[in-house]
Amino acid sequence: MARTLFRPVRDGNAFEATVERLATAIRLGAVTDRLPPERELATMLGVSRMTLRDALQALADAGYVTSRRGRGGGTFVRFRLPADQDAHAVARSMGETLTHALDYRRIIEPGAAALAAETTLSAAEQQYLTGCLAEVADATEDAVRRRADSRLHLAIASVTGNAPLIAAVADVQGRLSGLLELIPVLRHNIAHSDAQHAEIVEAILAGDRERAAATMTRHCDGTAALLRGFLR
Repeated sequence: MARTLFRPVRDGNAFEATVERLATAIRLGAVTDRLPPERELATMLGVSRMTLRDALQALADAGYVTSRRGRGGGTFVRFRLPADQDAHAVARSMGETLTHALDYRRIIEPGAAALAAETTLSAAEQQYLTGCLAEVADATEDAVRRRADSRLHLAIASVTGNAPLIAAVADVQGRLSGLLELIPVLRHNIAHSDAQHAEIVEAILAGDRERAAATMTRHCDGTAALLRGFLR
């Protein structure tokens, strides 16, 4: 079962997808004691050892695994923290609603980014986007960052001037914001997310519809991978 779950990562979010694979295997009981050695696990997942180490560190920070050095060392599964159980209860109570929300976001937000790139933006609108982008990157507190992140996504929709689309993005952000607060904040994911945010805004300002939509799709997929890995 573990080898099935540790199938190769094949998307552009290697870190997030690796976290998802490992967290899912642990939650489902496919691995209950010691994880395979790093070299073997990296090969199974089709990722670099650096990406694997970043993912393992994130899982250690979240209380899923612990590392031991020396003879008989390695990476071992540990019990989840009590707060994590509450997060799973919330996700379970949503049932298919979580999956539907993630699918909905994957359709709506890339479309919003594409339309924003097609829209002729005023200097004030361009400044608004870059200002929201800076707020996310400059945030030092987790709660502040999450709010700034949502504002950026709403800003992308708002510059389109399309009221139904703005309402749809606000709806999907509202559905997922509470769940995002329940999963661990992973520093490596923050850096990756910031880079994707910057690329999305850059593509919008350059009028590059395809790149804006494609990058937003990858961004949504990365967030979905973390939510599935920690909550589903």
